[in-house]
Amino acid sequence: MMTSVMGLHDIDVSEFLNVLDSCEGNVYLVTREGDKLNLRSRLSQLLGITRLMEGGRITEAFILCDKPADEQKLFRLNMFGKTEHSA
Repeated sequence: MMTSVMGLHDIDVSEFLNVLDSCEGNVYLVTREGDKLNLRSRLSQLLGITRLMEGGRITEAFILCDKPADEQKLFRLNMFGKTEHSA
């Protein structure tokens, strides 16, 4: 069961990758054109993130998660810029 599409804005790439590593299910980057990249793959991470980066930050992205717990982690990162994994 997939959760809803969530927008991410002005995200630190390093912290985003740390959160992705902690996710248990699939996390997809969804483009405005409707393409989906599975961010569990390092190659997809590289391709997807380089398209969205400006100055070391992800300016805008749409994320779809398989698991609600993963969506919560990414939501906290989006809202607060940090998660429980942050120093």
